[in-house]
Amino acid sequence: MDLAEKVERAFWQDARLVRMPAKRAKRLLVLDRLAQRFEPGRAYLEAHVNELLVAAHPDYAMLRRALVDEGFLDRENGWYWRVGGTVPAE
Repeated sequence: MDLAEKVERAFWQDARLVRMPAKRAKRLLVLDRLAQRFEPGRAYLEAHVNELLVAAHPDYAMLRRALVDEGFLDRENGWYWRVGGTVPAE
């Protein structure tokens, strides 16, 4: 079982994040999965970002900050857009 599978089993229950990993490598895998909720090339108002993130975990502000801090999302004037993460194959 690779690290991604271990993270999936340990930190996710269906589409819900059970808890945020302490180790950065695992946290980046969690954030990458969260970033996939955002369409590349599309801008989102903060309220919409919060709505998408609260579906994964009640502390949406922590998730939003982590996504920005780790370079998955960028923000300006209340707007957010995806700037990192993997894009799943169609």
